[in-house]
Amino acid sequence: MTFLKNVLEPPSYGWRDTNGELTKPTQNQIFKEFFSRLNIFKDKKNWLSFTSWMLVACLAPFFVLFVFKYLTITHLIIAFCYSMIVMGSHGTVWHHRYCTHSAYKFRNKFWRFFTQNLTLRIIPEEIYAVSHHVHHALSDQPGDPYNANGGFLYCFLADVNHQPINRNMSEKDYARCVTLMDHVGITPNTYAQYQKFGTICNPGRTMLAIVLNWGFWFTAFFLIGGFPLACTMFAAAGFWAVGVRTFNYEGHGKGKDKRRDGVDHNREDMSINQIWPGFVAGEWHNNHHLFPNSARSGFKAYQVDTAWYYIKFMSMIGAVSSYRDSKKQFFAEYVNAPVAVAKVIAVPEESILIVD
Repeated sequence: MTFLKNVLEPPSYGWRDTNGELTKPTQNQIFKEFFSRLNIFKDKKNWLSFTSWMLVACLAPFFVLFVFKYLTITHLIIAFCYSMIVMGSHGTVWHHRYCTHSAYKFRNKFWRFFTQNLTLRIIPEEIYAVSHHVHHALSDQPGDPYNANGGFLYCFLADVNHQPINRNMSEKDYARCVTLMDHVGITPNTYAQYQKFGTICNPGRTMLAIVLNWGFWFTAFFLIGGFPLACTMFAAAGFWAVGVRTFNYEGHGKGKDKRRDGVDHNREDMSINQIWPGFVAGEWHNNHHLFPNSARSGFKAYQVDTAWYYIKFMSMIGAVSSYRDSKKQFFAEYVNAPVAVAKVIAVPEESILIVD
């Protein structure tokens, strides 16, 4: 726990106030921190945060062209499916259940590479995975990088303000941080390179992977449907890239207790199961917080889990060698668990011995 409390770079306004409570920065403080951490001229260690939002900026022109030039009913349906279902489910499959929680294992490196590049690469694995370990360890507590109690902007801009790894780790702690990413297939920086760049991933290799990924998908979409389709798909990816940053604020009740009896069984934090993220991306968040290492989080009959369907299919064809499925444990512990009933034993009056 001590390691996870210190593995992320603290914001200038800190995680906790003098009383140990969550620091709730003003909007001005949040924006000031955001732009400061995007400034690569001030500090080149800001390169990964800058890259994350630079990719969003690169997708913005495609979104404008889509809205004002290529918007048709057909393209709108395609954009909806790619953004909400394909990108959403892939984020759950890759970033969430594999990169962070190792909920399943690939048969070999090919299938890992295949899954990693099923969609446009937008969110760097390092920013997501390391901080998400902290989120689970400190959920809704000070130090949670996207604590909904901090407000919408606190969560929305968290990938820059709160999620990058600590830039002042010892060599021992850095090695421990690298182990959180060992299975992802990213060649980590040496400790000397980490001290220079402030990250686990290397700038050159990261940018090359993104360029190749984007180039492949733009070419594929263009060959299928010309520039209008390519523009539609890239616009949809941009819409998802912005929208996904709102999820944790919504998924933890916007800082309020919105848990429902019989629906949200985890009572250790404010996570809730939501129909929309569940149906389109397999993200039943309260279930996930109960069993974070499960490859399935849609446990009940109505809880559609597209991410789980992909993992199960990959297992059936031999691409996934093993996975964890906590459905039986969920039903045993939270649905079918026997209810304790207090037994009252009546004692007949005539059996009571009264001594004068």
